[in-house]
Amino acid sequence: MPRSARPTPARSDVTTRLREAITRGQLMPNERLVEADLAATYGVNRAHIRTALAMLDQEGLVVRERNRGARVRAITDAEALEIAETRLALETMVARQAAAKITDTDRKALRAIEADMRRAVKDADDMAFSRCNGALHREIQRIASNATATRILSTLRSHLVRLQYRVILLPGRPQSSLAEHQAIVAALCANDANAAEKAMRRHLTSFTTLLKQAIDAARHGGF
Repeated sequence: MPRSARPTPARSDVTTRLREAITRGQLMPNERLVEADLAATYGVNRAHIRTALAMLDQEGLVVRERNRGARVRAITDAEALEIAETRLALETMVARQAAAKITDTDRKALRAIEADMRRAVKDADDMAFSRCNGALHREIQRIASNATATRILSTLRSHLVRLQYRVILLPGRPQSSLAEHQAIVAALCANDANAAEKAMRRHLTSFTTLLKQAIDAARHGGF
């Protein structure tokens, strides 16, 4: 890659911060993204903001329109469900593959994340729980070593975080999600591919069902 094309730390940092602001709902769907305002907010020049918006446009988080600037791309309800269902199909396969490849070192890593999840639920720290959730799924993908599945899931990841925040706020969801993840970890650590696949399917089916409920509630002004 030519030196001029390599992202500078400032560009990389502002891209990360903007991505997090979108996925966490700090920047709302269809909200206009004004370069001058963002440059002042993040303490960088407009060229860095322009580069960050171009990268986020490629990721599907931002829409840039000629003569109209950029805005946060809204995910339709239909697209949200498609993403959740695609994730379910891929991650159940990945869980089975991870169960066949797991090592003692991998088991320790999964147990450590599980402990962090328990602590987040105990502290009622939804943001920490969400981070742990993502970390656990990424660790399972690493163990499975399926480059194609990981690449597709990585492309969906920012959207998945946005969906996750819609579900995690539902009453009792962190506690039930913790139990589902504990079942996944137990199956993986036991090298039980069938159980790992079933546990992941149970978890992501539950997620998709709750997402449908959240979408329905939002349509009727209840969430």
